[in-house]
Amino acid sequence: MTDLQIGYAAMLEQFAPAEAVALSAHAEERGFTGVMAADHFQPWVPAQGQSSFVWSVLAAVAERTKGDFGPGVTAPTFRWHPAMVAQASATLASMYPGRHWLGLGSGEALNEHIVGGYWPEAPERINRMFEAIEIISKLFTASIAGKDVKHSGQFFKLESTRLWTMPEVAPEILVATAGPVTAKRAGRHADGLITVGAPLEKISMLFGKFDDGARDAGKDPSTMPKVLQLHMSWAETDEEAMTNALHEWPNGGMKFPKGDIRSPFEFEQMAKLVRPEDFEGRMIISADPDDHRAYIQKFVDLGFDRIYLHNVGRNQRQWIDVFGAAVLPKLVR
Repeated sequence: MTDLQIGYAAMLEQFAPAEAVALSAHAEERGFTGVMAADHFQPWVPAQGQSSFVWSVLAAVAERTKGDFGPGVTAPTFRWHPAMVAQASATLASMYPGRHWLGLGSGEALNEHIVGGYWPEAPERINRMFEAIEIISKLFTASIAGKDVKHSGQFFKLESTRLWTMPEVAPEILVATAGPVTAKRAGRHADGLITVGAPLEKISMLFGKFDDGARDAGKDPSTMPKVLQLHMSWAETDEEAMTNALHEWPNGGMKFPKGDIRSPFEFEQMAKLVRPEDFEGRMIISADPDDHRAYIQKFVDLGFDRIYLHNVGRNQRQWIDVFGAAVLPKLVR
């Protein structure tokens, strides 16, 4: 794979779009290599305060930067028909060749229930996602070949069409996964894997399942990107770092599945139960940049190719400056 890349995670739940774009550009100036932008219709908690349209923001990020960029992650299954996600992604890849990747996930009720459809249990959400990936992949492949394609499946239909705006090379499809079955299916059907910070032994297991799936499909897993989104809280003091975590990102301390919760105001009530000790093993909180460097390095050593960092506080520019000078140069592959 290519050299290690450390990118910036632009949390559109927390920052207005113009500010998120400016922060992304500032991060690149300080050594971050790309941007992963969150796709949310609502923030996790009201205190976060924003949720802009990710595709508009990604285009603006692409204009202001030179590195890679993509949504982390989009659900191509409820708010959107997969064909619309394919068109949005293909358009960005046409405008910015070689820079855009497509991050896909199975969705959360927080963002997907707003269209008023049935919200199924996790196994069906995952099956929907993989059928959507099949449609997106078929559209990419057929459109590059100048042909129409159609689909009739369990969850989606697509009448004969193609993407009339299509780059010469299709965007990478990266699938968000936190479980072994999804990881193996991602290896078979996608180009790479996205996951979030978790115990190293769990991630090693996911890598193994992903690699098995890739080999089952005749692919070489060593050529397929493994991508991490890593949440953290850095501030000038440990106390401030913890305060930022509790106020801005209490969802990081919630030790239960969050996919079925529909409202930021419900999360706000649950956040009142989050205590400092709930973040242990889930997110690093420290004023010492070297603590963060050592934590990130563990994931680098595990084999991630790209890591997008999210500091949960509002102190983004200060964090970007400190990490650009004291952390990023010390990470080694």
